[in-house]
Amino acid sequence: MILLTGFEPFGGESTNPSWTAARGAAAVLTAEGHEVAAVELPCVFGDAIRVLRAALAEHRPELVVCAGQAGGRSAVSLERIAINCDDARIPDNAGNTPVDEPVVPGAPAAYFSTLPVKAALAALGAAGIPAEVSQTAGTYVCNHVFYGLMHALRDSPGVRGGFVHVPYGLDQIPAGSGLASLPLEQMTEALAVVVRTAQATTADLKLAAGATH
Repeated sequence: MILLTGFEPFGGESTNPSWTAARGAAAVLTAEGHEVAAVELPCVFGDAIRVLRAALAEHRPELVVCAGQAGGRSAVSLERIAINCDDARIPDNAGNTPVDEPVVPGAPAAYFSTLPVKAALAALGAAGIPAEVSQTAGTYVCNHVFYGLMHALRDSPGVRGGFVHVPYGLDQIPAGSGLASLPLEQMTEALAVVVRTAQATTADLKLAAGATH
């Protein structure tokens, strides 16, 4: 079983491409014969992890790929690490603005993704989809969910998971704004590629995809 998640709209937006792409990728993978569930998460600290944990308990997946929107980024971002810190620059959809609070009190400072991010990077490049390995998932609800996922999976050997950020969709960008975006079709295929790569990869590739700052 594969679990894909995306978020509801936030920050005044009417859509969130992470949910559209997750739902679309689930349909693509289901048509290929995979057992897939797609779940929309609320953009709310605390509630998002509770919904995710309920989905994990219900579907008992072997692979989990959570997705979120990173407006302003120009590529699909394969997140490497989740940190145990909530620090909200803007309110979530319930008006919460945690500052310098742990996602899980007393838990480790960080968790690494257990997805093969380097292999996925290579596969996305081969598919012509702009992609990067990202060293930060931020400190908003996306990182909150990423950390919550990895904390939940810590006692589930063999279950792999991670987080992928997608840019704005074309329909979210005002004409002439110059903001980076990608077609939803590419984001949908990107999530499907990540899933296929994870299923086919037992040991990640060793290739340079770091950052100097």
